Amino acid sequence: MPTRKPDPERLDDDAPEATDAWFAQARPAADVLSHLMGQEAAAELVAPKRGRPPLAEPKEHVNLRLDADVVRAFRSTGAGWQTRLNQVLREWLRSHPV
Repeated sequence: MPTRKPDPERLDDDAPEATDAWFAQARPAADVLSHLMGQEAAAELVAPKRGRPPLAEPKEHVNLRLDADVVRAFRSTGAGWQTRLNQVLREWLRSHPV
């Protein structure tokens, strides 16, 4: 298998290839950022953020038994039927205050 030549269109002198010498002097972001921005800001920037941001009012999981014809009617409307069912219930609550 022949060696691939670098594409001259993709060479970037402003961002040269990282070498072993470059990696040897590299420092963790937490160390560098703490000197630039302070310990607290650096810790916040480096902390892992996983998943979606938390919602102010997350949806609640419930088990609900509905008549088969009601479920069938909403499912027949396609993807998003549960969201539409939620909207219908919300509209009902607006017109029938609890």
